[in-house]
Amino acid sequence: MKINQLKKTKEERKTKPLPMKPTQKRIFLTYAVMALMLCMGGITAYAAGDPLSVVNNLSAFIFSLIRAIGLILLGFGIVQVGLSLKSHDPSQRANGFLTLAGGIIITFAKEILDLIVG
Repeated sequence: MKINQLKKTKEERKTKPLPMKPTQKRIFLTYAVMALMLCMGGITAYAAGDPLSVVNNLSAFIFSLIRAIGLILLGFGIVQVGLSLKSHDPSQRANGFLTLAGGIIITFAKEILDLIVG
């Protein structure tokens, strides 16, 4: 091959858009319109009642999520301690007890914070 054959002119290097079939154009247009409607079509929601109750409901929801994560960690810690007792692995046993303690602390985080705050 010659070097001249490898070099392309500026016009030869230009890229051309891929052709789209009419059905593909229609699907893309429908998708674009739906995305635009989702962005522009927001509904204003007014808070009803006491704003403090809304904050308390949100706080209760977040603490319930934290409690669920703590229970998952608690279960994982119990399994890890059980497996370490079976395999006689002291480092895995230590990790299991740490996970177990962390799960207990996370599960009862709301009660611990209530005790601290008073």
